Amino acid sequence: MRILFAVLRVIVAAAIVAAIVGQLQVSTAFWRGKGIEDVTVNVTNFFSFFTIESNVLSAVVLLVGAWILFARRGADPSWYTGLRAATVTYMLTTGVVYNLLLRGIELPQGSTLAWSNEVLHLVAPLYLIIDWIFAPGRTPLASKAVWPVLIFPLVWGVYTLIRGPITADAVYGKPYWYPYPFLNPNTSPEGYFSVAFYFMLIAAVIGLAGMGVVWVSKRRLLTEPLPA
Repeated sequence: MRILFAVLRVIVAAAIVAAIVGQLQVSTAFWRGKGIEDVTVNVTNFFSFFTIESNVLSAVVLLVGAWILFARRGADPSWYTGLRAATVTYMLTTGVVYNLLLRGIELPQGSTLAWSNEVLHLVAPLYLIIDWIFAPGRTPLASKAVWPVLIFPLVWGVYTLIRGPITADAVYGKPYWYPYPFLNPNTSPEGYFSVAFYFMLIAAVIGLAGMGVVWVSKRRLLTEPLPA
């Protein structure tokens, strides 16, 4: 079982990396086709998508997890279980938000690479959930472990709102750039009120997903006692 999941982790991590690189190549060609030779800002925009950041983290966590499964026996280190729980939460949120709010909507990343899109928004989130439920080594987490999970999305949200109005969109000639349309106060029906609503909605999804991930961590009995 350990070898099976170690191999699966390497395969999925490779698929994620291929999907990110493939989409970046397509996006770069799209930008240059628009006459943009210096794509530095656009590449920064590309890596400002929550989807890309959570998938990059997933690839790293899966590769580290594969090494742990190959190299040791028994329970995973507690730091890895915490990091893995956060990653699963972010990927679950990515899958839910994209497939409920964004599927079929053109995102400001340039032309979309279809297979890459499915890997990043569907295949990878589904695998991370399966891996969390069935892969060996997971240790139970205390209920309070959900709070550190919220730190990165909060920082990303602040970063997005600060950077958005001061970053020009060279592709479409706008004085602002936001990774997702529902976070753009210039186009949202009620401006920042709409943005605030979606932020609260996503925060609720992340919080509920995090609580679910922590709950699942306690479902399997291990030799270690459950934390209080």
